[in-house]
Amino acid sequence: QVQLVESGGGLVQAGGSLRLSCAVSGRTFSTAVMGWFRQAPGKEREFVSAISWIGHTTYYADSVKGRFTISRDNAKNTVYLEMNSLKPEDTVVYYCAADWEPLGVMDIGIASRYDYWGQGTQVTVSS
Repeated sequence: QVQLVESGGGLVQAGGSLRLSCAVSGRTFSTAVMGWFRQAPGKEREFVSAISWIGHTTYYADSVKGRFTISRDNAKNTVYLEMNSLKPEDTVVYYCAADWEPLGVMDIGIASRYDYWGQGTQVTVSS
């Protein structure tokens, strides 16, 4: 049974930083495509970032490019999202997602392409 467990959310002032972690169990982590999405109440889940398992290619939404960094540690079965220069509009619930099918560039930012999801972690940025 695949499980994804996020941690690291919390309250931070604008301009501050947080690092989210997502620990994966139940399947070979090193072959998974990993993504981070976020969702505000009443809105669709929004792509934030993703990292492939081949070559560790990374992808970012324009809204976070230059501020967020995704990385993975295959030895720890964990993917990270380092978030810097946080803004109040980054205040939402963040979810990690995993899939073991090869996702192309056109699919990697689409939430429905991922089969496994964590429970979410709240990030709140105060102004």
